[in-house]
Amino acid sequence: MRASNCSTQAKDQDMKNILTVILAGGKGTRLEPLTRDRAKPAVPFGGLYRIIDFTLSNCINSHFRKVLLLTQYKAMSLDRHINLGWRHYFNREMGEFIDVVPPQQRIDEQWYQGTADAVYQNIYVLEKERPEYVVILAGDHIYKMNYESMVRYHQEMKADLTVGVLRVSPQEGTQFGIVQVDTENKIMGFQEKPANPQTIPGDDKHCLGSMGIYVFTARFLFEQLCRDATKAGSRHDFGRDIIPSIIDTHKVYAFPFRDENRKSDAYWRDVGTLDAYYEANMDLISVDPLLNLYDDTWPIRTFQANIPPPKFVFGSRGELDRCGRAVDSTVCQGTIISGGLVERSIVGPLCRVNSYSHVEDSILFEGVDIGRHSRVKRCIIDKGVKVPAGVEIGYDLDLDRRRGFTVSEGGVVVIAKDDGLEHMLQQGR
Repeated sequence: MRASNCSTQAKDQDMKNILTVILAGGKGTRLEPLTRDRAKPAVPFGGLYRIIDFTLSNCINSHFRKVLLLTQYKAMSLDRHINLGWRHYFNREMGEFIDVVPPQQRIDEQWYQGTADAVYQNIYVLEKERPEYVVILAGDHIYKMNYESMVRYHQEMKADLTVGVLRVSPQEGTQFGIVQVDTENKIMGFQEKPANPQTIPGDDKHCLGSMGIYVFTARFLFEQLCRDATKAGSRHDFGRDIIPSIIDTHKVYAFPFRDENRKSDAYWRDVGTLDAYYEANMDLISVDPLLNLYDDTWPIRTFQANIPPPKFVFGSRGELDRCGRAVDSTVCQGTIISGGLVERSIVGPLCRVNSYSHVEDSILFEGVDIGRHSRVKRCIIDKGVKVPAGVEIGYDLDLDRRRGFTVSEGGVVVIAKDDGLEHMLQQGR
């Protein structure tokens, strides 16, 4: 028992030398209108969570207790979520923290020009903590990963930089930084979003794609950021500039993704488009979803308000068309299914599905109200939207486009909050 305690203490001491930087400032333009009023990491996911919760849960589960969250665009919703749901996990008196850092323009009067520039403009904040290692993460991906294992690997290889990588198809590879490695996983080549990604030798069906996860030895990182900041023509981006410039002269290694999701196939999603976002959510309601949210060995945390459990009413009266039901769906707390039918959908907190209405293959954010006799199909409906009685949405996509709704390439109708829904419905008729 004493030896176990010593091992745990040594592990915790090692993790105190690590500073985590989460890049959470992207606009998320391909997710509009869901990102019209919020940053992409703050977009709800799975009814109860926000996208950022997965990266932050990975940090907590990996014993990373010093976190800087770099924001930029429309950060108020994200800032509020961190304050309500995450600060209590970090003890300031023990040297732990999660700090939301907006652009301070201490070095430059411009917005962040790239991922490396975002870190460089906050270099004083990083240096103040005197870390031995800096872990840089993206705040807008859905996955489970133990970052501690990656840091251990970085230490064992005595690397200057370690890049997290996963196998992707050549078609997907056009959206990734593509890595080539030798037999010891040392990176020998790196191309950012190439038109023709180079496949893995002996495996023409896969490429090695960068996950946007980096472990830097701190002093080396600071040197590279300062060098890149003065380099003419640089886009100040880790993938486009810094990594390609150092692979021939420094120890840069690839770390294969080790999934903590405990399924046969590794799970990592960039829910950067409306259709990718919709499909990742819909997977959660399948009988055996690819992403396991019910695994208590790797919990996903979030803010949960003190509100009542969900309720289903009018079923005992024997009226089949007025029976509060939810089939193959997720229904969050505070929601009332009041005589309506929900099928294959995700219903967020504090929603109401009124009598004789039908919600099918849809995602309802917090506080959505579906009026009587209304029908919605393959829709994403943003926070607080009230769908009037007797309305159909998602059944005639041409009509929905004329109404001014966003319709994705895959035919998903997206209704933004504060859109003046009743006026838009009248326009299309």
